[in-house]
Order: sequence, then C-alpha cells, then structure tokens
Amino acid sequence: MTTYEILLLLDPELPEERQDELIVRVRELVEGSGGTWRSHDNWGRRRLAYEIAKKPEGVYHLVVFDSDAPTLDEIVRVLKIDDGVLRQMATKHVEGSRTSAPRDDFAAPAQVPAPAEAAEPAAVPAAEYAEDGEANTGSDPAGPDGEE
Repeated sequence: MTTYEILLLLDPELPEERQDELIVRVRELVEGSGGTWRSHDNWGRRRLAYEIAKKPEGVYHLVVFDSDAPTLDEIVRVLKIDDGVLRQMATKHVEGSRTSAPRDDFAAPAQVPAPAEAAEPAAVPAAEYAEDGEANTGSDPAGPDGEE
C-alpha cells in the first residue's frame, strides 16, 4: 500500500452536504478496497488566482489515505466525472511531511522591530570622484588597465 494525498478544489456554490458526500464517497472507495483512511482537512473557501468555470473562489479539501494504485485510479476517475469538483490533484504523500493549509492573505505580517537610529553616512570627499578636475560620468573610456 502507498500513501496518497488528494487536494480537491470544489465549487463554492456546492452545498456543505454535497461536499461531505464527496468526501464520504472517496472514503468509501478507499476503505472498500482494503485501504486505510488517514485524514481529511477542510481548508475552507479561498480566492483563486484566476477564475475556474467563471468562479473566483473555491473550497479546498485535503484527504490523505493508504491504498493501491488501482483504487487511486478509480477515485480520480470518480472525481473527474463529478461536476462539483473544479480541480483535483493526487500525489504520493511523503512520509514525515506535513501538508497544511496556506496562511490567510489577511493575516497580519510579523512585526519587524524598528532599526536603531543609524549614524549618518560618512561623507565622501568630492576629490575621490573627479580626476584632474573632470566629472566622473560613470563610464571609463580607458580600459581596466588605464590604457585607451
């Protein structure tokens, strides 16, 4: 048995009951084939980077389970058929990894301490910028050796 995770993006207009039915259907497929259900994490409604099926938002669910490859194929087939699933992505779960919901966009950024008052920058004498009374234009007609 291999551990898989599926990230589901569901239609935001889908009722909660219908979303729960989809998750239960996936769980039944896993357990019916001798697999083990590990977890289900509802990430909630989130704004999409671009519209999918004219929807600016979606509801994310992450499911993790142990099963064989034919069971995963059947789950993916069932999810592709369902109109309530906007997108789905099944991947092999990496042991020891912890997939968690991304942070909210409206979360306050970490407070950065104000820098201590910096000393005034040291003044550089103008003589270092000009040679022989000419202004330094930033381009050196002479090569790096000082020869033209």
